[in-house]
Amino acid sequence: MSNSADSPQGPVRRPVWRPVRLLTVGVFALAGLIFVTSFNTAKGTDIRTDDSLLKLSDLIQQRSDRNGEFEESTSAVRRDVETLAERDDGSTKAEDERLGALERAAGTQEVRGEGLTVTLKDAPPNAQAAPGYPEPQPNDLVIHQQDLQAVVNALWQGGAEGIRVMDQRLISTSAVRCVGNTLILQGRVYSPPYRITAVGDRGKLEQALAESPAVQNYQLYVKAYGLGWKVDEHKAVTLPGYSGTVDLHHAKPVEPAE
Repeated sequence: MSNSADSPQGPVRRPVWRPVRLLTVGVFALAGLIFVTSFNTAKGTDIRTDDSLLKLSDLIQQRSDRNGEFEESTSAVRRDVETLAERDDGSTKAEDERLGALERAAGTQEVRGEGLTVTLKDAPPNAQAAPGYPEPQPNDLVIHQQDLQAVVNALWQGGAEGIRVMDQRLISTSAVRCVGNTLILQGRVYSPPYRITAVGDRGKLEQALAESPAVQNYQLYVKAYGLGWKVDEHKAVTLPGYSGTVDLHHAKPVEPAE
């Protein structure tokens, strides 16, 4: 026989997990997981307000500056190569003339002559519609890619011997592209006002601008909302040759699996 002190007083009750208690434990566990994940992501950095994080625009500008440095370096190397090639050149005069013509057509050689510069810029911040026109939308007050392309295409149509957009000489593979309110040209980033300079017969260039439907459409926005349009004539202007890389990059077809 066992005494009463050693005898159980009744069945031992197992803990009961009620729904409310389970929910509370789950909430605390989820909160802990969120804190751990946030810490591992930030690594001690204020991910909301830390000034060390670069804005996308800052990164683009850094890449643009770096591309400009590479362009200057490439230009210097190219000049050295051309100097060595001229010193050791064994070609005939006819071959040299043909090569020079190809270089001028490709835009890699300096071109000089009369010409003009077209300047485009956004409307002033307080721009309002001229009488008889609807109130402007934000897109009506800024320069777009199509506006730059319209001017460039018209100048080519007018017989331009060479064109420079900002400080970049255009060649056959140049693409005038805008992202937001900035121009991206050959790896460089530019903001308005945009300057487009062409060498050629000034009369023909101005006539081509006046007859271009796309330029005429832009002129409507100049009149309605005050977008910038200015044409400066030059008795003599020099456009340096293109000094960047001329390598072509293209997609290659995937070889079918055997």
